[in-house]
Amino acid sequence: MPSLSLLTLGLMAALSAQAQTTDAPSSPEAVDLDKVLVIGQRANRVSNGATNLDLDIKETPQSISIVSKEQMDEFGADSLNDALRLATGIQVEQTSTNSTQFLSRGFEIKNTQIDGVGLPNGWGVVTNAMDAYGFEKLEVIRGANGLLTGVGNASGTINYVRKRPTNEAQGEVGITVGSENRRRLQADYSTPFTENGSWAGRVVAAREESDSYLRDFESERSYFYGVVDGQIGENGALAFGYSWQKADTSNNMWGALSFLDTNGNQIEWDRSASPTQDWTYWNSTTEAGFIEYTHRLGDTWQLRASYNHRSYEHDSKIFMAYSYAGLDPVTHEGLYGWAYKSPYETKADIWDVTLNGRFELFGREHEAMFGVSTGRSEGIDWYNPTDTTGPQFGLLPGFPFGGDAIPEPVWGEKTVYTTLNQRLTRVFGATRLQFTDRFKTILGFNWAEYQRDSTDNAGATSDKTDRNFAPYAGVTFDFTDRVTGYANYSYIYQPQDAVDYDRVYIEPSKGTNYEVGVKAEWFDSRLLTTLAWFTAKQDGLATYVATRFMEGYAYGYSRPDDVESKGFEFEATGKLGDNTSLLFGYTHLSMDGGPPLPAADPDQTGPTYGWVPRRTANLMLSTRLQSAPALSFGVGGRWQSDIVNYEDYVKYARVRQDGYAILNAYMAWDITPDLTLRANVNNITDKKYIQSLYSVSYYGAPRQYAVSLDWRF
Repeated sequence: MPSLSLLTLGLMAALSAQAQTTDAPSSPEAVDLDKVLVIGQRANRVSNGATNLDLDIKETPQSISIVSKEQMDEFGADSLNDALRLATGIQVEQTSTNSTQFLSRGFEIKNTQIDGVGLPNGWGVVTNAMDAYGFEKLEVIRGANGLLTGVGNASGTINYVRKRPTNEAQGEVGITVGSENRRRLQADYSTPFTENGSWAGRVVAAREESDSYLRDFESERSYFYGVVDGQIGENGALAFGYSWQKADTSNNMWGALSFLDTNGNQIEWDRSASPTQDWTYWNSTTEAGFIEYTHRLGDTWQLRASYNHRSYEHDSKIFMAYSYAGLDPVTHEGLYGWAYKSPYETKADIWDVTLNGRFELFGREHEAMFGVSTGRSEGIDWYNPTDTTGPQFGLLPGFPFGGDAIPEPVWGEKTVYTTLNQRLTRVFGATRLQFTDRFKTILGFNWAEYQRDSTDNAGATSDKTDRNFAPYAGVTFDFTDRVTGYANYSYIYQPQDAVDYDRVYIEPSKGTNYEVGVKAEWFDSRLLTTLAWFTAKQDGLATYVATRFMEGYAYGYSRPDDVESKGFEFEATGKLGDNTSLLFGYTHLSMDGGPPLPAADPDQTGPTYGWVPRRTANLMLSTRLQSAPALSFGVGGRWQSDIVNYEDYVKYARVRQDGYAILNAYMAWDITPDLTLRANVNNITDKKYIQSLYSVSYYGAPRQYAVSLDWRF
């Protein structure tokens, strides 16, 4: 099973806004000053992702996309998986009902953060999707980001920005019902604790239950998040919070469907098809806590220190159905089973300190930052051995079969499968120099020491330390007040949790990433467009090969490959008018190197990473009627070109998915200024498609409906 381990640590700049000082004695104005400091440190957050400096998106020499709370609400994105489907250039690869990978520019996104601090996301795998209700927005930084994280590949970094307390008492309650017996309740309340607003708190909670279009699959999710922040003295701000999620599923899938017959032809199944059995489940609990202190040092400098803790555990009984040579084209026999019981737990702790501010040199103002961070994670993966000669591991009935076709195995005592401990220490810095009013450059470095020790059930141990120095450089040039050109270079260094056929960890991948682009503002700076060209080369990148089945357990193994990715992206985001918002993105990609897809003819090769669509597009367009301002509506969707891959062991033929588009829409009616009724329709055309060929998956959801009622107070 994938281990959710500490791969990346990062630190964004301390909160961007700086309060002004005053020499006035204690007075009502001094109380207002306190409010200014708190408001600035709570609310005026800008995307600092590429550089750790106080920059807005237009000034940042990297491609950045924002998915706002408003967009998530409008299009009913209640999980982080659904929210990321709204972002430009992001592929959400749902490879099983409980496992997801995020891809950008052809590669898995290994770096994820919350409020700018890296948290565990082993192998890029996300299990049991997190609820999105506790987050204000998502920041997606595409391309290599060595300065931010110290480790990373050419895909990108996702930063989840938590909700923070507001300076006025406010709240909302919402209810949603929808297709597949979906029921959801959510509540969000924020209030000041003091008369002058110097301390405030916020509580967020959500509960969701749903059946599924997949046979017998059911899920439920409970989520809670609480946060308090406020002022310490005249110059300090303290924030601390805690979140908890329990996500349970039953009759879930492990692995995916088999789509090939023994003649190499692709088989069409019902959308509900699943090999799951009635005794399967996957239940997980995720907890996260944080505390951060920001201290203002004069008018232009501030220091931030933070501590983050995260723990994750799950218990699962899962069942896989796989084929060695394809299924019989008539009886659909040829599947073999594999049952697995896998408890798992991991925890991570991260400490970091960052100093950033402004200084004057040669008559101009410049910026600088310096920081140190250290983090550790510890994970234990167990399994319960069982008799692999039982019917759960033999030839299965012709597919599809029911949930009572294969009895549950008799499980043995819980046994350690692997332990994995990781440490990452970073020292990093950057400066933004203004040579002229138009020409600016960013120079930075990131030194990282990565340590990993592990054991497995075969008695093998590993203890390895890597050190890496990663430079970063970026430049911007303002052609006009509205048009800015930029370029950046980043060194790639990514420790890898993937193992080879003999369960030996693959060495870190290394490489380089270049990007040039133009950002332009339109319609009085209400609309921002970004056009970027990128190229990246990664050496020794772990690429999944197949699953190896051993006595009582199984694991996926990979091999190192040299892969190159290049292409261009375009994004337009903002407002076309007072009542109309737009987000449109397009990515065009080419890839070389890596493993070609196997074929019956040894002289025939397939595309590099054929499961990655070479062209993708996304759209969100929403408007409010000027003649009837209580009514609003929007359309959105995503399109991708064709993809191809092979199933494990059935390598003489390929599974294909033609290009397709998924269209969504919503309509909302403000019954009163504080009460809104919204209807959502997803997959309007009821398109049938295989939603991922990353390691071969299953069909995406059919047309679905939802109705929500939200009351704000």
